[in-house]
Amino acid sequence: MTTPDLGHLAPPGTHFAADPYPVYALLRERGPVHRVPTTDSRSVWLVLGHDEVRTALTDPRLRNDIRHSSGWEDDGGHAVGRNMLQTDPPHHTRLRRLVAREFTGRRVESLRPRVRRIAEDLLDAVSPQGRTDLVASFAAPLPVAVICELLGVPAVDRAAFHRWSTGIVHPADPASGGAAAQAMTAYLTALVAEKRKKPGGDLLSSLAATAAHGEERLSPEELLGMAFLLLVAGHETTAGLISGAVHALLTHPDQLGALRADPSLVEAAVEETLRHNGPVVASAHRFTAEPVEIGGTVVPAGESVLAVLASASRDPRRFPDPDRFDIRRDARGHSAFGHGVHHCLGAPLARMEAAVALESLLERFPDLALDADPAGLEWYPGMLRGLRGLPVRYGPREPGER
Repeated sequence: MTTPDLGHLAPPGTHFAADPYPVYALLRERGPVHRVPTTDSRSVWLVLGHDEVRTALTDPRLRNDIRHSSGWEDDGGHAVGRNMLQTDPPHHTRLRRLVAREFTGRRVESLRPRVRRIAEDLLDAVSPQGRTDLVASFAAPLPVAVICELLGVPAVDRAAFHRWSTGIVHPADPASGGAAAQAMTAYLTALVAEKRKKPGGDLLSSLAATAAHGEERLSPEELLGMAFLLLVAGHETTAGLISGAVHALLTHPDQLGALRADPSLVEAAVEETLRHNGPVVASAHRFTAEPVEIGGTVVPAGESVLAVLASASRDPRRFPDPDRFDIRRDARGHSAFGHGVHHCLGAPLARMEAAVALESLLERFPDLALDADPAGLEWYPGMLRGLRGLPVRYGPREPGER
């Protein structure tokens, strides 16, 4: 599905990808729901207000299955399996239950020492250099390593996997995105086949080899879709969260100072980053199975709807002075992980990884600073928000030195 075409609404001299929030504010002032064009000359309904977003995400008449779209024909041959984001209850309930136990708070907490070790190893590698692109050297490889270990992707394959994943999520053009999806499909198909023959102790082996809780086995298409969703969503969004948190702190020295003075605020800093500049701009496309009234606007049947999570989390009706980044704010109630039955399954893991990343980074580099003009940093466009690069500098240290 294509993205809304809102760049023309950005204030003069600004770029929508870098700072979309003034556009969301402008639209919210005009009303919580708008029909807007998309980049492929179609249209989509945007839901922007905090309360309206939460209502839309819990309305059963808004379906995730694209076959409820009046314009649906096929997926273009680029879909990687069939995953939870594309299904509705009861199928969604069955799929989610098969993996939910791996992402409970207790299970995630048991991973913390390993995540800390991975973070420290990555920082050991860059410590002597004095400067680095934090996205390439830390924010991206940390969640890649974590989710790949959890699912059982061999270490030797992780660089290629990350390249394909980024090509799918942030394609340079439709052809390259399709090629990346096809490469990912071929890779995952072979990996699943290998797990069936030689299962290990990882989650993908478990999904491939055995039924869970008496449920029927995943179909080949469902297993492929599950692997794709967990691997891609499990690291692309967390990489955006980590780099976004570091960017926010380095561009708000008072907040960085507050965190350094009181490291116990690290989880609050992660939560405020999720609210202020979270990595997921909007929900997956929902489709109206019948006419639905949202925020006083009737959306006809068969229409595509996007709940704009980034806008909801900056709605002044819910968060006073919403454009201010304040790690002491009560950020509860933000929409960064969605809402309802499709609330992000990996939210506990993402929160923990981001907190560990910030702790490790700030402990290792007390003089961490941006190494570029913030205005020149490039943000990915589209529904997943993240920095292409984040140059930073710091005092060089030898590996293992604390």
